[in-house]
Amino acid sequence: MMNYQALLQMNTIFISILIESLPFILLGVLISGIIQMFVSEEMIAKIIPKNPVLSVLYAIGAGVLFLACECGIVPITRRLIAKGVPLSAAIAFMLSAPILNPIVLFSTYIAFGNSWSMVFYRGGIAFLVVIIIACILSFQFKTNQLKHDHIGHTHHNSQTFKDKVKGMFRHSIEEFFSVGKYLIIGALLAAAIQTFLKTSLLLEIGQGNLSGNVVMMALSYVMSLCSQADAFVASSFRSTFSTSSLVAFLVFGAMFDIKNTIMLLGTFKTKFVLCLMAYIFISVLGLTLLFIS
Repeated sequence: MMNYQALLQMNTIFISILIESLPFILLGVLISGIIQMFVSEEMIAKIIPKNPVLSVLYAIGAGVLFLACECGIVPITRRLIAKGVPLSAAIAFMLSAPILNPIVLFSTYIAFGNSWSMVFYRGGIAFLVVIIIACILSFQFKTNQLKHDHIGHTHHNSQTFKDKVKGMFRHSIEEFFSVGKYLIIGALLAAAIQTFLKTSLLLEIGQGNLSGNVVMMALSYVMSLCSQADAFVASSFRSTFSTSSLVAFLVFGAMFDIKNTIMLLGTFKTKFVLCLMAYIFISVLGLTLLFIS
């Protein structure tokens, strides 16, 4: 009986994760198709500054204006890199969009009782993490790190508008099935871990400053919440964990969780994804311990 109840709970969590994520995946693959068919490499070259620092800041600014979650942003990032956007700038865009966009920051403000401090903590730590990661990637990786670097170029001038629209939907459908299977696998893993992992155990070991941050980051990774809703979950832990731990939860979970890890592993080389996760984990942990009591 207990096993049956556990399976029902896992199924409910799995479906809720899919329902939460699919709209953003659909939006992401549609924008990816638009970029493929309507944005040429020449246009990208004109828009993105040549200076590495300016290109990263430009990418963060674009992320602030972009309403996407950590899953829906992956196909867009892949398409941008394939079109010639520098890896550091593309990853800066990918990491900043799910946290720094106005909807996420506003939801954080509401979830914590109209508290601007949590908004500034979350936004400020996220901004610093993105800058640190972009700097590291610009020095360590000199190639685009895509696992399947076969996304072909499009001859924009030789196609009519109707052809481009058809191509846009074709690419969007291909992208959806490409990333969709990774979303399903990731959502299933997240649901299974949430069902069978005892959160009471995490709460017991997460009472210290360091351990509290680590536990909350691990919890955000396991829960795989959408960044538009994670603040309301984090606020429920206010009586149990410190502000530093809550901010670590809000920043790390919006950049890395189970479902988008699976998607990233299907998009980028494994070494790159593991390095990216390690750098983000260390940066979030270090900055939250250093700047937030």
